[in-house]
Amino acid sequence: MYIPAAMSLNDAEAVSLIDNYPFALLISNQQGLVASHLPLLFDSDRRRLIGHMAKANGQWRALDGQSVLVVFSGPHAYISPRWYEGSPNVPTWNYTAAHVYGTFKLLNPTEDGLSVEAVLKQTIARFESDLWQDEAVMPTDYVGKLSQAIVAFEIVVERIEAKAKLGQQRKIGDQQGVSAALKASGRLDDKALYREMQRMGLGLGIESDAAPDQ
Repeated sequence: MYIPAAMSLNDAEAVSLIDNYPFALLISNQQGLVASHLPLLFDSDRRRLIGHMAKANGQWRALDGQSVLVVFSGPHAYISPRWYEGSPNVPTWNYTAAHVYGTFKLLNPTEDGLSVEAVLKQTIARFESDLWQDEAVMPTDYVGKLSQAIVAFEIVVERIEAKAKLGQQRKIGDQQGVSAALKASGRLDDKALYREMQRMGLGLGIESDAAPDQ
């Protein structure tokens, strides 16, 4: 990924991006490129991603021990040149993203201490903490059958490249024009990008030590 120095995120910022936007694209090369859209969780203690996919998804076959790329995408939106303080300018697209490079490994409960059910529990708890205890919705026998139809895996992280292209390299007036337009917009993508700019404190056109607009 092309990352100008002003847009590069450090490791902690990259992990924060991954935690906030865990729905990822898992890409591998198995006699041609293959990709799956999956939620993946970052395990900071062991510096790995953990996840699962359906056994019917053939991507996992012959992937054990292979290198993969995982792409996490944060909010993104079109940026009009009319929002800048001066002209001429051209349109652009602002976004945040993280690329994780690592090695795919199928999880063995005996060796890795994580069963398919444990990975399911962790994933569900991340998004709906009390769902696992709801027997009316997720009976134990149903979950057991479901577990037999999926495979659990980890991706041992080798490196992370992360980028926030939020207009933070532009003049203060340009940043203020863009952030004001995004904030006032009725488009969900625009509002999501503005909230991400607030979260990261970038591209808002304020001094670095000032608090982002809440």
